[in-house]
Order: sequence, then structure tokens, then C-alpha cells
Amino acid sequence: MISIIQAAGWPIAPLIICSILGLAFIAERFVQLRSARIMPPKILDEAISVSQKGVPGPDTVSQLAQHSALGEVLAAGWRAINTNPRCTPQEMRAAMEAAGRTAAHRLERYLPALATIASAAPLLGLMGTVIGMIDIFGSQAPSGVMTGGNPAQLAHGISTALYNTAFGLMIAIPTLIFWRYFRARVDGYVLGLELAAERFARHLEPLCGGAPRRAAAS
Repeated sequence: MISIIQAAGWPIAPLIICSILGLAFIAERFVQLRSARIMPPKILDEAISVSQKGVPGPDTVSQLAQHSALGEVLAAGWRAINTNPRCTPQEMRAAMEAAGRTAAHRLERYLPALATIASAAPLLGLMGTVIGMIDIFGSQAPSGVMTGGNPAQLAHGISTALYNTAFGLMIAIPTLIFWRYFRARVDGYVLGLELAAERFARHLEPLCGGAPRRAAAS
């Protein structure tokens, strides 16, 4: 592997950096986009059950907000009612929508970087190819006859061109695949957050504007 990198020349250095960053972003997204961290299966039903008779106190709200992305969105509805006893359903929904936008933004973290790597890697490989071609033409004799040039320099130019092209494609193709995968996963989570928030907002509407505010302490 080291010999291949050496044969590819210095233009491969940006591609190696892109590959390291791409692997780091992909691993991070696999960890952060787990269902348990975004939308635990029973959290919505539990939040509805807890607030059947009223909105719980700040401690319970804070625990829910720290639980997951969905918990943060649901807790925003509780917090809006606790903060403003005369909160209208529109204000409660607005608070949940703001929390949802914040959660969606975090879900998309590093996805633009992955898209940039997928787009830039082939161009970096092309740059290495052009540099290799320059070395090839530089190895020719002044008469312009290819066989009169330096064979070692000619071989180095060809290897630089081919290796950089191959490395650029090897980095760009899997990065693009993972970016599309994470993009679809995030879109699914955002849709799930919106549906869950709408269901929870309908549940909280009777608690807005003068209805009972707190559940009895258990």
C-alpha cells in the first residue's frame, strides 16, 4: 500500500485526507443516527400517559428533553405550557416546531461535508491525472519523440495519473453511497418527528389556556 501511495506521488495527499475525514464522518453518523438516540419506540406513548391529567414539573420535562431528539421536541410542548400558564395551542405548536428544526439541523450534521468529499474526490483525482500527464510530456525529448524521453520519469507520470484517478473514484463512490443512505435516514427521522409532534400537540391542546397545569406527584 505504501508503495502505491509513493507511486501516486504528492497529489494523492489531499485524497488521503479526504478518505480519513470521510471515514470519521461516516462512523460518527452511524453512532449518532441510531433509532434509540433519535426516536425510541415507546417515548411518545409514555409522554402522553404522563400528561393525561396535566403537564409534569420541570424535572420531568428536563429528563425527557435529554432522552432523545424526539424527547426534546415533546418536552418543548410541555415547557411552553409550564412557562406560560396562558399559552395558546398556536404558541405551544410554535415551540415544538422550533425544537423540531433544531433537532433536524443536528441530524444533518456532517452530511454536507460528506457530499463535499463525494464531489471533490473525483476532481482531486483528476488534478492528479493532469499532473501525471504533465510529467509524461515533460519526460519527452526536445524533439517531441516519446521514446527519446526519460523512461523512469515517463513511468512515474503514468502511475501518478492512473493511481490518482483510481483513488479519487474509490473515495467518491462509497462516500456518495453513504451520503445518500444517511440523507434518506435523516429524512425518515424528520418525517417521524413531525408526525409524533403533531399527535402530541393534539394531546396537549386541551391543557393550554387555563386547563390544569400539573400532574399529581407520584
